[in-house]
Amino acid sequence: MSDMDVAKYQDVATIQRVIHTAKTVAIVGLSGNELRASNFVGYYLKRHGYRVVPVNPREKTILGETSYPSLLDVPVPVDIVNVFRAPDALPGIARDAVTIKAGSLWCQFGVINAEGTKIAADDGLDVVVDRCLKIEHARYRGRMHWLGFNTQRITSVRSGLQ
Repeated sequence: MSDMDVAKYQDVATIQRVIHTAKTVAIVGLSGNELRASNFVGYYLKRHGYRVVPVNPREKTILGETSYPSLLDVPVPVDIVNVFRAPDALPGIARDAVTIKAGSLWCQFGVINAEGTKIAADDGLDVVVDRCLKIEHARYRGRMHWLGFNTQRITSVRSGLQ
């Protein structure tokens, strides 16, 4: 982790604006392994209407989508670059996000790197650090439920069974 003011990059208005305006999310470090957090986040975002673009040079397809080796290979405009990589990789990812003119750089829990954050922020990208996109989406779009699943149940009491 870097020494930086993380709270500066956890502004509620910025988080809400990014979530409410984005349509396409490139997930750098998206894993094909269903047990990985990145896969769960990607699956959740697809279920909620976002176009998810996997960025992982080790995979051909993830979640039914073509996986690209780097952000520079992504053929569509990207609203959010969501990062599931080690903090040391962030400066390079931030430079690529700037190059492709992404709207924002979103760094998942623990992805904290002052240099990478500065690169993106200095070029005008909205930056969110040390927050989970799935959790924040659920919080601000009214979909926060037990274990992240919308069960469509209002109560845990079973009707008619005694």
